[in-house]
Amino acid sequence: MKPTLLILAAGMGSRYGGLKQIDGVGPNGEILLEYSIYDAIRAGFGKVVFVIRKDIEAAFMEKIGNKLSENVEVGFVYQEYDTPIEGVTAFPHREKPWGTGHAILVAYQTIKEPFAVINADDYYGVDGFRSMAQFLQETCSPQHFCMIGYVLANTLSENGFVSRGVCEVDAQFKLLSVTERTKIGREEDQTICYEEQGQKVALPDETYVSMNFWGFHASVFESLRQDFIQFVQDNWSNPKAEFYIPTAVNNMMNHKGLEVTLLPSHDLWYGVTYQEDRGTVARAFQQFIAAGRYPQDLWAK
Repeated sequence: MKPTLLILAAGMGSRYGGLKQIDGVGPNGEILLEYSIYDAIRAGFGKVVFVIRKDIEAAFMEKIGNKLSENVEVGFVYQEYDTPIEGVTAFPHREKPWGTGHAILVAYQTIKEPFAVINADDYYGVDGFRSMAQFLQETCSPQHFCMIGYVLANTLSENGFVSRGVCEVDAQFKLLSVTERTKIGREEDQTICYEEQGQKVALPDETYVSMNFWGFHASVFESLRQDFIQFVQDNWSNPKAEFYIPTAVNNMMNHKGLEVTLLPSHDLWYGVTYQEDRGTVARAFQQFIAAGRYPQDLWAK
């Protein structure tokens, strides 16, 4: 059975200033996630499912159109703050959805096979999809998931801070923990630091980090559902609380016997966290096309 690719595209794009998920970076207006989908298809994925919001559906569909459905099976699910989840009888009002863990959970009726998760606004590289597809087809089980780990120094933006899941692994690349860190960037002395409670904390350049490129068995949905029910209860009065993927995975590793393998990637990350990132990304793809990594017209028959 071919694995599925779940693309998280419901983000608000607040730092970017608009719908960064559908801003063109390729020579024919291709958007960043089209290159991820192209990489996934040639790595062996058989279906793509998008997580979006109702209020961006029209713009999203106008940009994507029928382009992808001619090349791969496509599905859509919707993430709102009150998207029904079995076991949650009511939601407190809030402006934004509940975060990346909740975004996966809303796809529980659509995906029954092993699947990968990515962000819509990040570029992950060719090798990551190959490694992921192989793991999902050969190794993935209810007790064994994976994550593509990137070298921190390869994932920074020149235009501002980023957030990353900082990973702890053993000598066999077994994931021990992943901790969400915010406001990561280089200081004037070129040290990479994140901010915690107003203090700067240094991180080695070679630290492995999560870019939300996860590989899951479909059994993850039930575990996420159970954790999310408790999360809603615990955060009823906190309108900014987010149910992150790393939090749920850590819980499964610590309390449910889950093993997660970190699959290392040394590809450079490209993303559009900020408007100023777009030019850098567009130039990178011009170079990729010149080098033969991608065709000039991505979907030409």
